[in-house]
Amino acid sequence: MKAVGVIVEYNPFHNGHAFHVQAARETANADIVIAVMSGNFLQRGEPALVSKWYRTKMALLGGVDLVFELPYPFATQNAELFADGAVSILDAVQCESFCFGSESGDISSFLRTIDFLKEHQEIFDENVKRHIKSGVSYPKALSLSFQEFPETDGLLNLAKPNNILGFQYIKSIKKLNSQIKPLTVARKNANYHDEHFASETIASATSIRKALFSTDKHSFTIEQFVPEQTNELLKAYSNRYGTFHQWENYWSFLQFRIIQSSPEELRKIYEVEEGIENRLKAAALTSGNFQEFMEKVKTKRYTWTRLQRICVHILTNATKEEMSKFERANYLRLLGMTQKGKAYLNKRKFELTLPLVSKLSSYKQKEIMLDIKAAQIYAFGLSENLRNEFIQQEFKQTPIILE
Repeated sequence: MKAVGVIVEYNPFHNGHAFHVQAARETANADIVIAVMSGNFLQRGEPALVSKWYRTKMALLGGVDLVFELPYPFATQNAELFADGAVSILDAVQCESFCFGSESGDISSFLRTIDFLKEHQEIFDENVKRHIKSGVSYPKALSLSFQEFPETDGLLNLAKPNNILGFQYIKSIKKLNSQIKPLTVARKNANYHDEHFASETIASATSIRKALFSTDKHSFTIEQFVPEQTNELLKAYSNRYGTFHQWENYWSFLQFRIIQSSPEELRKIYEVEEGIENRLKAAALTSGNFQEFMEKVKTKRYTWTRLQRICVHILTNATKEEMSKFERANYLRLLGMTQKGKAYLNKRKFELTLPLVSKLSSYKQKEIMLDIKAAQIYAFGLSENLRNEFIQQEFKQTPIILE
């Protein structure tokens, strides 16, 4: 059986994702699609709209055959480390190819850009350092440094978010010395950060989340942009738990963590650097909600995304010491599968290069503790009477099997 991999968040799964899954299967001429999906906290430093289990159901109903969780130490990282963790999982489950969405849609432009920057690496690195010293963020420094080269015709536009991720994916494949073949398809209609609906059927996850949070009662005005199964699962989650997850659900807990921590304790948290702990404490003492807090902490050097990731790490108490231990994934946490996915695992189980985890009680290694802690903290976005049940699900839930 031939497998193509995708790296996803599905926050939530929408029509654009359904297009990508089908395009990946067809472009790779694959029998099954394997997704590496972020858990309950995401790459942009946000809590997922609904739990990883509900998002797994959306993925399986949307055409994915196997869903593996991207561990917390990679899911809540910059693009380079996010890519390293996800690609290492796809490599471990024996994917022949990997397909990602991009603004470019042309895999040759990615490969040319990789070769170009390798040839000019020293100059590029110096330019990046110079821009960072001027006070801009790391992603902006990368984009500005690339634009300074006089001849970039036929190369990638590294100012686009999905192009940047795709570029890092291919770098990770090369770093891992993997035989995975990279493929890309053009993103359809909606851009990654669009906050408004861009067409009659395709919208970004950002705009869908904005619509869901537009009223206190969560009026469902997104039916045309998501598969019917996604819409039903979102309704079911809202009815069951009374909320969708967003940063404001966690503000009081984050505020407490920052206020009760000393600057020395905050400096031990992953990504807390350059005295930002003092700004965090000052803002926490004077802010009434998460949005106000972020606006007070935001600087030119620190992107909104990086600050949100810092907040996630404070919330989960993820330290520099803990996070620095992870260079690639150490296990395969299986979240769900179709019958075809199950058949693939049965056929390839002796070829997997990492231990397969289908139930937490069967895996005692301490490296999974960050995932467990993240799931427990995520439960605090719910009302008190639902938290314990939600926390226990992390230990009791077996992989979802789509019959």
